[in-house]
Amino acid sequence: MVDLKSEAELREAIELLYFAYRGFTERADRILERRGLGRTHHRILYFVGRDPDLQVRDLLKVLAVSKQALNAPLRQLLEMGLVAALPGAKDRRVRNLQLTGEGRRLEAELTGAQARYLDAAFRAAGPLAEQGWRAVMADLSASAAGTRP
Repeated sequence: MVDLKSEAELREAIELLYFAYRGFTERADRILERRGLGRTHHRILYFVGRDPDLQVRDLLKVLAVSKQALNAPLRQLLEMGLVAALPGAKDRRVRNLQLTGEGRRLEAELTGAQARYLDAAFRAAGPLAEQGWRAVMADLSASAAGTRP
């Protein structure tokens, strides 16, 4: 059971996480909104940009979503010419995803906005705080992925 002092501190941490995430996504959300896109589109653009020739099955694993959840936003990005699906070199039935030139520009704009947001916070907090933040985020990520020891 969580004691009351700890519970209050945890609630404060929850609120800080909510507000920080809102700030982190705010600029990117406005950029996406102008194109009729949302956060799922952004995640697809980001991970396809990070791993060119990413296969759809691997994108499903990274995003931890179903085929049904991925289908509509991925199809929209393909139709808008932001993502291309190319046949695999070894198996032509497999589709490898790549960002198009326009997709790379949009992804860079989105990631740039978020990188500047984080950079400003890291600079203000200092290197030890950044290191602590990274440790907390790594632990939360491992917990969410079920890989925490």
